[in-house]
Order: sequence, then structure tokens, then C-alpha cells
Amino acid sequence: MFLHAHLSSSARVGTPTRVSEAIGCILLCVENRSINNPRKKLETESCRTGNPMDDCWRCDPNWEANRKMLADCSIGFGRNAVGGRDGELYVVTDPEDDDPVNPIPGTLRHAVIQEEPLWIIFDHDMVIHLQDELIMNSYKTIDGRGANVHIAYGPCITIQNVSNIIIHGINIHDCIPGGNAMVRDSPYHYGWRTISDGDGISIFGSSHVWIDHCTLSNCYDGLIDAINGSTSITISNNYMEHHNEVMLMGHSDEFIADRNMQVTIAFNYFGEGLVQRMPRCRHGYFHVVNNLYSGWEMYAIGGSANPTINSQRNIFIASDSDSLKEVTKRGGPSGEEEWKKWNWRSDGDMMLNGAFFKPSGEEASVSYIRASSMVARPASVLTTLNVSTGALNCQIGYVC
Repeated sequence: MFLHAHLSSSARVGTPTRVSEAIGCILLCVENRSINNPRKKLETESCRTGNPMDDCWRCDPNWEANRKMLADCSIGFGRNAVGGRDGELYVVTDPEDDDPVNPIPGTLRHAVIQEEPLWIIFDHDMVIHLQDELIMNSYKTIDGRGANVHIAYGPCITIQNVSNIIIHGINIHDCIPGGNAMVRDSPYHYGWRTISDGDGISIFGSSHVWIDHCTLSNCYDGLIDAINGSTSITISNNYMEHHNEVMLMGHSDEFIADRNMQVTIAFNYFGEGLVQRMPRCRHGYFHVVNNLYSGWEMYAIGGSANPTINSQRNIFIASDSDSLKEVTKRGGPSGEEEWKKWNWRSDGDMMLNGAFFKPSGEEASVSYIRASSMVARPASVLTTLNVSTGALNCQIGYVC
């Protein structure tokens, strides 16, 4: 029997009045539409929310015994990420990370470098202070449900040249660069690592990756970056706050291998204190769908090098500053003459407090097929997003 540690609630920064009022107005409209619709009322009263990933598993009071069912719940471009579904459970018992070359059994580093598929869980609350990057091997799930797990105050997670990774229910914050050190990446190999960027999660040359229900903040570089030919990625149900450059998708304007990148960004809450890159995209195809943005200090969605961006049924709540109303920002040496041909659209987005999205390129849906990965839900499903994203308070014997 696995030990269980009570999960304390993740800290949340208070939602500003303007956000609360805007969400309240949406809720009122939804309730008014539901009064004379018994079926809608019944659905509202159940544990299902309209979020297809959460509705797949969160109503199960036996989630702890059925952990691996989570692997069948992803949608979007990362939907085929199976993680460690076909392997054994590995229980992390020790938060220490004293030796990145010779990690001891029971530590997170020892778990993620193994060759075989593993579903990694934690037997108690812990703060893991990594001595260097946590370099993951393929077919791994890091599942924080049932414990309050933080990876913080050191280098964080690197997903490099691997596939089939699921990271769920982890608090990742205060990450810093590592490197100029030897680090093990499998039981049979270790090597010299140069200085890392200091990302919360760095995805490099990898595919079939799902990052779900994590809480991320205050890292040295990006919270989640995907570069160098990475693709088939879903970033969902995360709570992000207090950070500058949130997500970079694409290595550089010159790195054309990223033209095949496909990323779904869905049901995330972009919270307080975020500045830019939610995401910033290069080349590739990006489905930004059913997210809630509660302000930005520069811009929300940006890009260069002709990415296709399909923004659908998000809620964008601009700050009160008159200079911070535009959702979008484009970069390129030729200015508008260059980017006016890029396919960026806003389809059913809700713009509040003066927010606006500047579209470009084609309007026809056929132009966005490669940037379409799931059916966009009505904006009404986003009204409680700020309290159901991030690492969850899952307790054994109860729905999560």
C-alpha cells in the first residue's frame, strides 16, 4: 500500500476586482440561459465542468487506484502522449538530489532516467531542490496527485530528444540556470552539460508531450519553452503567474525545422504579474483555445517568422492601462508589409475591458486546419478556471 500525504492548497494571488466582476457577468449570463433548460441545469449540478480532460478522470473517487487512466485523457496535439502508462509505479520517497551523476533509488532523478516506462508518484509532500537539470528519459509520467510537490530553487526539468512525457500536478517555481557539470540521462550514460536557460520546463527536440495541471511562476527564463523541432505538445490546465517571458514556441526565426511544430495551449489560467509570451510563436501551428487571460504587461500572444495562430473562445481581460489593450504583437524586419500575410485569427474570443486582437492573413477555416486540434468549448466553461487550474488538492477516496 502506498503512503498518502495530505495535499495542502496551492497559494493563489487574489483575483483583482475587475477580473471578478467580468467573470461574474459571464456567470450571470450562463445562469440565465440555463434556467429553462433542465438538461443544462443537471449538467451544471454534476461534477463535470465541460473541460474534456478533467471530465475524463476527476469524477472518479478511486482516481488514486486508477492513476494511469489519466494517460487516456489528453486532447489536442499532445493527445498521444502515453507517458509511463505501460510501466510500473515508481514511488519517490526521498526529495534529495545530492549527486546528478549517481542518483540514489527513491529519488526523482533516479526515476526519470530509467530506460523502461514508469509512472512516478510521491509518498509525501516534498520540495525538491535539484542540483542540476532533471534530464528525462522517454515514456515517463511525473504525477504529483496526492502530495504537495515542489520543484524549486534550482535548475528544473529538461525534456530533450525524447518522447511520451506527461507532467501532471507539480509546482514549479524559482528555477535557475544549471550546467558546467556532469549529469546522468540514463542508467548507462552521463555527460557534460553546458549552462542551461533556467526554464521551468524546457522541451528540446521532443514529441508527444503533455504538461497538465501544474502551477508555474518566477523562473529565470521561460516557464515552458518548446524549441528545436519539438512537436505534438499539449499544455493544459496550468496556473501561471508572476513571470516575464512565459512561453517561447520555436527556437529562432532562422530555425526552419520548427515549421512542423504543432502545439495546443488549452484551459490554462494566465494570472497576475505576467508580462509577455503567452505564447510567443515562431513558424509552426498553434491552437490557443479556451484559456483565460487576466491581463498582460506587454502583450499576450506574439510571434515572428510566419506562425499560424488559431485563437478560439478564450477570455482576454485587458488591464486598465490604455496602452495595454492589444492582445497581439508581431515581430519582423519588414513590419506590417511582412506580417499582414500571416494567418492569425480570433474566433469566438471574448474581449473584456477594451481588449482587442489584431487578425491577419486568411479568414477561411481551411487555412487553420493544421492549427486545429480540438473542439473549442463555449467561454462559459472558463468561468471557474482560476480555481481549478494548477496543481490540484486531490485526496484519496474523494473526487479530485
